[in-house]
Amino acid sequence: MPIGHPPNQFRLLLSSLAYVLMDAIRRQAFKGTKLANAQMTMIRLKLLKIGTVILHNTRCVCFLLSSAYQHQSLFLNTAARLRPP
Repeated sequence: MPIGHPPNQFRLLLSSLAYVLMDAIRRQAFKGTKLANAQMTMIRLKLLKIGTVILHNTRCVCFLLSSAYQHQSLFLNTAARLRPP
């Protein structure tokens, strides 16, 4: 008798992985900011659900954010904190 359905288990695994990744980003990148205790939905709305043009070639991937994006400085500070030393 099978235990669960493999597609549902994989979807649960991906959701769990995404939550753990976002929590690690929140703990590392938002330490000492107003988003340090923010819920995942707030982080998603402010940093991930934005209109972006993505340009890619063989050497790099460029994300072109709108100049009217309200949280542009927050996005850039977060990216700078997540960059390896």
